[in-house]
Amino acid sequence: MNEQTFMKLMRVLPKSAVSSAVGLATRLPAPAPVHHWAMRAFAKAYNVDMAEAEHAFENYPTFAQFFTRGLKPGLRPVDAGEKVVVSPVDGRVSQVGYSDNGRCLQAKGIEYTVDELLGDAQAAKPFHGGAWTTLYLSPRDYHRIHAPLGGTITGYAYIPGEFWPVNPASVKNKQSLFCVNERLVTYLDTVAGKVAVVKVGATCVSRIKASYEDITTHLGQPGKVHRYGAGIPVEKGGELGRFEMGSTVILCFEPKRVRWDDSLQAEAVVRMGTRIGEIV
Repeated sequence: MNEQTFMKLMRVLPKSAVSSAVGLATRLPAPAPVHHWAMRAFAKAYNVDMAEAEHAFENYPTFAQFFTRGLKPGLRPVDAGEKVVVSPVDGRVSQVGYSDNGRCLQAKGIEYTVDELLGDAQAAKPFHGGAWTTLYLSPRDYHRIHAPLGGTITGYAYIPGEFWPVNPASVKNKQSLFCVNERLVTYLDTVAGKVAVVKVGATCVSRIKASYEDITTHLGQPGKVHRYGAGIPVEKGGELGRFEMGSTVILCFEPKRVRWDDSLQAEAVVRMGTRIGEIV
């Protein structure tokens, strides 16, 4: 299927309903052989490395728990360098750069603004001109999201939206894709200033869950913004949340606070806890 045909299909597909149905199916209790068959088929189709998984297939009672699986202890050591920024996820770099007056690159010929992404011009203002990167998580990847720097969690914003795929075809053709889809933004105060960790939903990403509070997104949920008084401490590499099915994470920093490593280029593979930049 070529990209234009795919996009036409996506425009008429009931993406929200499909995502909800898929999510429900992954969480429903079912005979163990059914779940284990689905897990093994998925792992084979997407080349999931089960040698890294915390448990064997038989220890996951639902597909959703398998998909959000943890890793064996010690597999993702976090670079402890005082000025080191680490990747929050396992994934692949989609785009990377420094926002030009608050504008970020989605794909060739397509830009979006940090204001649109965060859904709040006031909250976005500190990030105008700062470093940003978009990291794509494929179905085979580890799907938990971690802090790129230590500090405190100062608040979050849930922004309802659509459920467009975040695959290359959609990224290259759907205007402001990451600003149209559902998002859960976690705000941090760190040694590099303010940081926004934006978790973007997509088709079949039925839910995004936070680790620091009982927050689970779901279809029909109203938008919400919350700020913590004292903040919640989080260490570098500390878990912030997880995707139930894969998607995208976007990091935003304040201007002149973070410089990306030269190796952080489009299509580069990253692993949670490894260095991607430095504080300046």
